Amino acid sequence: MPTENTNNNLNNNFITHYPYEPNFSFASWLGGWVNKIKDIVKLKFILLVILAILGALLGLTYSFIKPIRYKTEITFLVEESKSSAGGLLSSIGGQFGMDLGSLTGAGNNVLSGDNVLELLKSREFMSACLKTPYLNDSNYCLADKYADVYKLRNKWMNNDKIGRPIFFATPDKDIRLQDSLLKTIVKHIEEKEIDVYKVDRKLGFFKLTINVKNEQMSKLMADRLLKIATDFYVDAKVGRLKKNVSRLEKRTDSISNLLNKRTYSATEDARLLLNVNPADVNAPVYSEISQRDKIVLSTIYAELMKNLEVSRMSLAQETPTVQIVDRPVFPLETDEVKWYVGVLLGAVLSILASMFFLLIKKHE
Repeated sequence: MPTENTNNNLNNNFITHYPYEPNFSFASWLGGWVNKIKDIVKLKFILLVILAILGALLGLTYSFIKPIRYKTEITFLVEESKSSAGGLLSSIGGQFGMDLGSLTGAGNNVLSGDNVLELLKSREFMSACLKTPYLNDSNYCLADKYADVYKLRNKWMNNDKIGRPIFFATPDKDIRLQDSLLKTIVKHIEEKEIDVYKVDRKLGFFKLTINVKNEQMSKLMADRLLKIATDFYVDAKVGRLKKNVSRLEKRTDSISNLLNKRTYSATEDARLLLNVNPADVNAPVYSEISQRDKIVLSTIYAELMKNLEVSRMSLAQETPTVQIVDRPVFPLETDEVKWYVGVLLGAVLSILASMFFLLIKKHE
């Protein structure tokens, strides 16, 4: 009996100290928070209205202070030459749903695939773009315009280490400082104001977007950056063929001039041969040599012309084309916060922040 009483006492103590925990109900939990929000709205209604008005005023102020940005978008397509290397293998693999072109290295070039995404963001290309003249002014470049639009010269004037305005159209006395500031501008553009992406992974269309505070500068930067990248790509792709064609053209022109001179000489020798003194036994020899040289030069010229035409045809076939599908026109699309959007967002964010703070305070 004492043992049973002891067990009963232990069970009663356990139930007393560890009561049964009810099941969790999401509806009850949500209803509890809704009731808390209602209580806060009833008790702090005037405060919430005042905070909403203040938030709306802040949003309105922000919409006027935030500078307008102008967005330039260029959609382009890179047309590659059709190389016969791997063509049969790729066609056979395509019947089985396999892309063997990538395995064999076909189409692996500068602007193939996603390489264009990094190529157009190259610091070297962006620096070259910023050093181009602004509106055909050789003493004022795009980097100078960027510094003026973003009011960087005033910051440089007030900086203890710089203390003077820096211009980029001509070499500065402190080249290291000039390059360092230009690098800072390029870095800012790369991080916040330029975007290059593929419109669709299954398509070959690319889009370049420049978003800066000046409309004219935005369009110039996009156009020139794409041109610099395109020239680099074409030169890297067919630079060797271009040099070969140029070398053949010079050689062909040289042989053509020699052939013309030899033709006049052979004609003159043939004319003199008609009235030559019979005692002069060397006259026929001179005429024969002129005719032989003319024939040799004609043969060389014909071979050079054939090689030149073949090289020109190869150059035309191998030269890629960058087709601009969608070219930007004025006026450009603007990126700005409308005043009514600023008022609405300011009021809503202010109410949400106030409610969150009051809920946390009430819960504590």
